[in-house]
Amino acid sequence: MKNNQFNKNLLICGDNLKALNDLKKQDIEVDLIYLDPPFFSNRQYEVVWGDEAEIRSFEDRWEGGINVYIDWMRRRIVKMYDVLKDTGSFYLHCDWHASHYLKIMLDEVFGHRNFRNEIIWHYRRWTGAANYFLRMHDVILFFTKTNEYDFNPLYTDYTKKSLKRKQHHHTRIKGDDVYITSIDKKGVKENDVWIIPVINPAAKERLGYPTQKPETLLERIIKASSKEDNLILDPFCGCGTTMAVAQKLKRKWIGVDISPTAISLVEKRLEKLGAIKGKDFDSIGMPTTITELKKLEPFEFQNWVINEMQAKQSRKLTDDKGIDGYVEKSLYFESAGIQVKQSPKVGRNVVFNFETALRIRKFKKGYIVAFSFTKGAHEEASRAKDDGLNIRLIEVKDLLKGKTGLLK
Repeated sequence: MKNNQFNKNLLICGDNLKALNDLKKQDIEVDLIYLDPPFFSNRQYEVVWGDEAEIRSFEDRWEGGINVYIDWMRRRIVKMYDVLKDTGSFYLHCDWHASHYLKIMLDEVFGHRNFRNEIIWHYRRWTGAANYFLRMHDVILFFTKTNEYDFNPLYTDYTKKSLKRKQHHHTRIKGDDVYITSIDKKGVKENDVWIIPVINPAAKERLGYPTQKPETLLERIIKASSKEDNLILDPFCGCGTTMAVAQKLKRKWIGVDISPTAISLVEKRLEKLGAIKGKDFDSIGMPTTITELKKLEPFEFQNWVINEMQAKQSRKLTDDKGIDGYVEKSLYFESAGIQVKQSPKVGRNVVFNFETALRIRKFKKGYIVAFSFTKGAHEEASRAKDDGLNIRLIEVKDLLKGKTGLLK
């Protein structure tokens, strides 16, 4: 299936190595690849996601050091190279930890003559004291597959002072961070240092995702290296900034992420833009069986349960008093606490402790979700009614079947 036959945008939940193999088998070719992979930073993230209060735990730790990380990246980038059109462009977002190693590896994959730019994304942010110059930039490595590639020059406006100083053709005029010797009605050609603020805490686009990039950054890349109806691939799509910007700019797109939570978040983000799942885009690879759900990381499983129950995640990662999520009071439901257990045969003691958690949080109703429950758990839930607590025990298989009335 060639690019011009690709009619519906696609979200893929799974390992991007397999996804890239599948795209190759389907003969899909893309015009632009942007990737913002896990950085080689040895940092662990455990976060609550913005208004949706979604939680994801992930880490970018690489046992074995930089060689393991580069090998892991190389295997994926070779596959990306295979699905990139001969006229296509490739942008890899990284930071100081591994940018120099990645540049050498990309020279080997793409050929050093196809290196176009080392783009510096410069930003300001609060940071602690350090005995070195403060690190205030990321690196974006721009390669093309061949010497014949699509590129749309970008321009920034002249400053007011610059326009006043325009006396004749050879006057040196200061534009945005560059000096020029001639005037172009379009403005000053964009250079390779991009001064773009990080996402403001109060910004409308902010989702609370730990590595979320500003839409302005992606707009610049997508406008420069694609046109309407071109196909864009983001193999580490995270919270979906690439997909959101591509949607706004009328590009086709494919997003891949191994996290079901991330894919769910992207779906919601796209729906807010007016995109309709099943019509404007499809999602594939989300967990649909008990076996798949058992393999999820604990926070991923918890997120899946909370999403399926159309509830909200507890904003506390630690000391949550046993409440993983909650149902808000509405016209149809009373408020209730939720506890998630990624295990079978949940027993009486879990239910008993949950009763205490409900009382502390002043809930009169609660749900425990697990793969199965013991007879003692059901007996304790029944006994709790005598103490004024309504506790429902919900098996995961019922959530998978989409049974209605679970929260009633």
